[in-house]
Amino acid sequence: MGKLLAALLAGIFTLCLQAPAAEAQQPMISTEAWQAYKAKFLDPGGRIIDDGNGNISHSEGQGYGLLLSVLAGSPADFELIWTFTRTELVLRNDGLAAWKWSPGARPHVTDINNATDGDILIAYALGIAGQQWGRRDYTAAAAAIARAILAKTVVEEGGRTLLLPGAMGFSAGDRKDGPIINPSYWIFEAFPVLDQLAPSPAWGKLRNDGIAFVDQLRFGPKQLPADWISLEPNPKPASGFPAEYGYNALRIPLYLVRGGVTDRQLLSRFRQATSGANGAIAIVDLNSGATRSNLTDRGYRIVNHILACVVDKTALPADVKQFTPTLYYPSTLHLLGLSFVAAKHPECL
Repeated sequence: MGKLLAALLAGIFTLCLQAPAAEAQQPMISTEAWQAYKAKFLDPGGRIIDDGNGNISHSEGQGYGLLLSVLAGSPADFELIWTFTRTELVLRNDGLAAWKWSPGARPHVTDINNATDGDILIAYALGIAGQQWGRRDYTAAAAAIARAILAKTVVEEGGRTLLLPGAMGFSAGDRKDGPIINPSYWIFEAFPVLDQLAPSPAWGKLRNDGIAFVDQLRFGPKQLPADWISLEPNPKPASGFPAEYGYNALRIPLYLVRGGVTDRQLLSRFRQATSGANGAIAIVDLNSGATRSNLTDRGYRIVNHILACVVDKTALPADVKQFTPTLYYPSTLHLLGLSFVAAKHPECL
C-alpha cells in the first residue's frame, strides 16, 4: 500500500511525495510559521485550543493540528497532538471521535457525538503521516477511523452518496427534514487517501457526487450553498440554522482547490459572489443576497486570493503571504492556504 499511496499523494496533496517514505519530505509550512501557530494554539498536553470559541478543543481542531504538523514536518508535535486526540476524544464505541472537549467541564467531553469532518481530518493526517514516517501504528489507526466513517456517516440518498455531519441527529430517521448535510465537511483531498486505507467505491462516489453537489447548491441571489442544508424533499437551507453562506461554507473553495478541482466557472462563481469590501470575504444572507459581515482577517481573505491564483495566476498580496496568528480558525485556514500555494502554485508567492 505504501508505494501506491505515495504515488497518489504526489498527484493530489501538497506534500508532493516523490521520494521513498524513509526520506524526509520538504515541509510545506515554514518552521517559523509552525512555531508561531503552535505557540498560540497548541497547549503542552497536545490539544489545539479554539480561542474564538471559549478555548474549547474539538475533533476538527485536532485533525487540523495533525495535518498542519505533517505539512510542517514535525513528527514530535504530531505525536503530541495524536496522543491527546487518541486518549481524550476517540472514546466512542464505534471508533469515531467525540467532537467537543471543554477545559472547564468534568468530564471534559461535553458532547459525545462525532463531527465527521474532524474524523476525516484525523484519519487523513494519520494516513499520510504513517506513510511518510514509516509508522504502521498511524496507518492502522487511520484505517480503523476510515472504516468507521464509512459505516456510520456515508449514506446513499436520492441516487447520491452523501456525508452525514455526524453519526447522530442528521439522518432522515433523526429529523423530519433529514438528511441534513454540511457541504464544507467534504474534504476532497482526503477521499483518495481514505480509499487506500479502507478500500471502497463509496469514496470515489463521495468525492465526485460532492463536487457536483457543491456546484448545484445555488441559493438566493448570490447562488451560493448554505452552511447547513436539508435534502427533504429538495435541497434548501436547513431549519434551525442561519440561512447563510457563513463561517462553515467559506472554506469550501479552499477544499475544492486543495482537492485538485480547477473548474474555472465554479471557482470564479465563488470568488465573485463572496468578494466583499477591500478584498474581504463576505458572509452572505442567502435569502436577500446581502452581506452580513466582511471578514478581513488574512486567513479568510487568502481563500479568494487562492482562487485568483488558480484561475488567473494572480500573485497573492504581500500581506497575505506573511503568516501571523490571530484566531484559531482563520489562522488554520491561512496555513492550509499557504501550504497549498507553496506546493502547487509557487508562481503566486
